[in-house]
Amino acid sequence: MIDIAGAVAVEAIDETSRDQPDPAHRAAGIRGVAAHYGDPMREQRTLENAVGLVDRSHRGVVAVGGVERIGWLHTLTSQHLAALRPGQGTELLVLSPNGHVEQHAMVAEDGETTWLDTEPGMTAGLLSYLERMRFFSKVEPRDVTAEHALLSLVGPEAEAAAGTLGVTGLAAPDAVAVPGPKFRSGELPARPSVLYDVRALPVGGWARRGPLGVDLLVPRSATGQVVAELRGAGVPVAGLWAYEAVRVAARRPRVGVDTDHRSIPAEVGLIGSAVHLDKGCYRGQETVARVHNMGKPPRRLVLLHLDGVTTDQPPAAGTPVTLDGRAVGFVGTAVHHHELGQVALAVVKRNVANDARLLVGESAAAIDLA
Repeated sequence: MIDIAGAVAVEAIDETSRDQPDPAHRAAGIRGVAAHYGDPMREQRTLENAVGLVDRSHRGVVAVGGVERIGWLHTLTSQHLAALRPGQGTELLVLSPNGHVEQHAMVAEDGETTWLDTEPGMTAGLLSYLERMRFFSKVEPRDVTAEHALLSLVGPEAEAAAGTLGVTGLAAPDAVAVPGPKFRSGELPARPSVLYDVRALPVGGWARRGPLGVDLLVPRSATGQVVAELRGAGVPVAGLWAYEAVRVAARRPRVGVDTDHRSIPAEVGLIGSAVHLDKGCYRGQETVARVHNMGKPPRRLVLLHLDGVTTDQPPAAGTPVTLDGRAVGFVGTAVHHHELGQVALAVVKRNVANDARLLVGESAAAIDLA
């Protein structure tokens, strides 16, 4: 955790929090992250209107070395990586044979190593899968979470703040438009469905432009220096509560929290960022293609407004969403947003009407149509 006065650690609030570090972090003696620094709502406003520094060092980091790493990862994942170049990043999924989402990772390529950062607690599963698929490929995947920490500059002024660290000119994300059903083969470019600009940091590691700002992968030995430089330039800190509220408002799902064992990419909005629809021969591809061509995924990710009257505590992840006494979905991340109030990401059946009168526990809920 970033050592700053006023930090309130996640584990100090709730020992069962989903943002606890995984066992690998504990074994390495790495602490958790800050839930907030004394004023979560102010921190949210800072992230939405300016920029703040968020400690996300609880995320796992896998480094994949070896001369065949790009082509190898291309064959194993949902993303078109064959043309990934140094200085580029993207997102990818590992799917089950039936097309269910098992892993999500953010990607950065520096010319020697492909870096994958993933959800806390899921690093061992990702590494295990990669190890099983090595065979005779010249690749070297390893868990480097104990050596590298992810920090994030979040907000509209994130690129300017990155300039404090000597990183300038980060390009905005470049996404390929999602085609309609039954598009022609070859219609999509042979490149990742979204590209993120990646630049080296003078202290080591890299900066990656992403959907919510700029992610910084920093050697843990250099985190103090990076934090000091940013704080010296006037960049405030914000806790994980603020980050999660911004993420929920942006409808960005977290795999393992806003998904379940049956989730497929089309249900949770991952087609446009982590899946290339004209790339064949990867595990789960048949399901991806079939659902896209039919245009009717069985469920969908929605933003729910909760009444906040029955209880002022957001519901736990996994709480059923019901309609007329029947379960029609489940809640993922639920937060207090400084403008929207109590809101949550939820996965519900596709045929649930937008104006349906839903319940989450005893709280009334309504789908946000914006």
